[in-house]
Amino acid sequence: MSGNRKPPAPWRRRQTPSRRPARKNGSGFSWMRLIFSVGVIGFMAAAAFVVAITRDLPNVSDIVLAQPRLGGEVYLDRDGQVIARRGASRGASLSVSELPDYLVDAVLSVEDRRFYNHSGVDLRGIARAMLANVRAGRVVQGGSTITQQLAKNLFLTSDRTFVRKIQEMVLAWQLEQRFSKDEILALYLDRVYFGAGAYGVEAAAQRYFGSSARHVELGEAALLAGLLKAPSRYSPANDLERAAARATVVLDLMFETGRITEDERIEAAQTPIRVARAASTPGSGYFIDWIESEARERAGDRELDIVVFTTLDIDAQRAAEDAVRTVMTNPETARGADQAALVALSGDGEIRAMVGGIDYATSPYNRAILARRQPGSAFKAFVYAAAFEGGLRPGDVRDDMPVSWGNWSPENYNGRYSGPMTLETAFSRSSNVVAARVAEETGHGFIAQLARRLGIESEIRVDRSMALGSFEVTPIELATAYTAFANGGRRAHSHAIERIETVEGEVLWQRDAPPVETVMDQRTLSWMRQLLETTARSGTARFAATPGTITGAKTGTTNDNRDAWIAGYTGGLTAAVWVGNDDFTPTDHAAGSGPPAAIFRAFMGTAPSEAAIPARYVEPEPVEEEEERDPISSLLSRIGVGG
Repeated sequence: MSGNRKPPAPWRRRQTPSRRPARKNGSGFSWMRLIFSVGVIGFMAAAAFVVAITRDLPNVSDIVLAQPRLGGEVYLDRDGQVIARRGASRGASLSVSELPDYLVDAVLSVEDRRFYNHSGVDLRGIARAMLANVRAGRVVQGGSTITQQLAKNLFLTSDRTFVRKIQEMVLAWQLEQRFSKDEILALYLDRVYFGAGAYGVEAAAQRYFGSSARHVELGEAALLAGLLKAPSRYSPANDLERAAARATVVLDLMFETGRITEDERIEAAQTPIRVARAASTPGSGYFIDWIESEARERAGDRELDIVVFTTLDIDAQRAAEDAVRTVMTNPETARGADQAALVALSGDGEIRAMVGGIDYATSPYNRAILARRQPGSAFKAFVYAAAFEGGLRPGDVRDDMPVSWGNWSPENYNGRYSGPMTLETAFSRSSNVVAARVAEETGHGFIAQLARRLGIESEIRVDRSMALGSFEVTPIELATAYTAFANGGRRAHSHAIERIETVEGEVLWQRDAPPVETVMDQRTLSWMRQLLETTARSGTARFAATPGTITGAKTGTTNDNRDAWIAGYTGGLTAAVWVGNDDFTPTDHAAGSGPPAAIFRAFMGTAPSEAAIPARYVEPEPVEEEEERDPISSLLSRIGVGG
């Protein structure tokens, strides 16, 4: 039976479940296709993004290796020391082969160790920087190559954005295709900023060391390379010790990367770096900014290299900067004032020093020339000089008691009144009431005329308040006008340029000194010197006097202590100092006898002395009989009713 069993019917045949391998392969293919599609779309989107942000980028083929070079200026002080270089201070364009190998190695050690091994963007360097930043929890390294930095300097802004970074990378790659490595490095060194106004390695070497970059020593090369991280912070013009410390770090990096030996590192670190003398006075930028346009205008040809011989004394300039910085960076002596200005002149008006602010690098606004502020009691020197010309004498007595003219009542600074006193005492104590009385007797118009005659060029408001300095002047005006008290009564014409020459020595312009003009008679001069020196000896300016010298000075302080002044002379040098706030806010009782007097004393105590003035006192001329008349009547007969 069993042998005759028929096979089961097809519809009864047992069905074995299928493993369906084909369906599984189809699912994997779908995932791969999806990933590929997303990748293609992402690539196209990224490509479109790159095209969108780079389509307006400049053409790197338009770059020329050599910098366009306009005429430049070299500024010398009165002794021939280099103060600054402008224009041509960008320096000649040097190839890498013209530079010492250790200068190139120093730059590469600091900025881009793998410069010759990448194609514009260093992925390894970016990864290393990212890792260092993550470990530090802040940005401590950057991944930009020298080529990227060049691209940024040439074409882009300093904004730190993702878009700008992509543009920088694209331009870096294009630069690598257009130029050789040495050409890129030369372009970078020709344009990068090294601080103190120097762009390019040649200009920096000239500025800091007074020689070409072709001849710098190893330590100097390390200092220059160290500037690239933070030019202003590490500039030897601002802080030589900090710059030298940074140079030591660069030498260590050069040794670690095998670019110098241990002996070379030690020798360079122990060799003192001598910075050019003028580079240690960054505040001279105020002076150079002021005269730069005048120098070019007088020289004429814009493409001509010129040498400008100035009146500045680099030692006096350094003394002025040190005095201002020492007083104003100490809260106890600054007394709530955030700025100061100083101008110093010789007897014939040559500007020996000019400080337009505490720090030129952070605020190049020149307050010595541009700031117009009320002089306060510093203007009383002209009130009394006019009064002496009109017939009054230092021994004349006036009442230091409250007085009113209409609705105007002058008040003394400290609110105290001392009754009858001589004009000499009133001046030295800076009595506002007596000054107002003297001005009323003398005539306000006559006082204004004398002030203009001595050098005040600003508009003087001719009214009763002018006696207390209620109008505005600049520090250079006040210094110029006070110079007549120090030079024998002659009109000083403040000036900064003596002559201009080509680099070959051809004179392009020479200053013609104006005729000597006596603007103060000897009797008035003698009495004014008596008053000024008494004030510096025992009056409001007594904190300004330098021991062992003859000093004459007058202080000034305006309402709410907004402006504090001192103006005066020591020997043949005259100076005016202003202290206050740029926004006109009150200080913390910074009177003229405070910060300005401290700055004046510190400056005059260290500045080079000028030639002595003719005499300390001049005997008064004999008084003729007609001059014994009532001074008011005499004055009215000359100028009419003033005031």
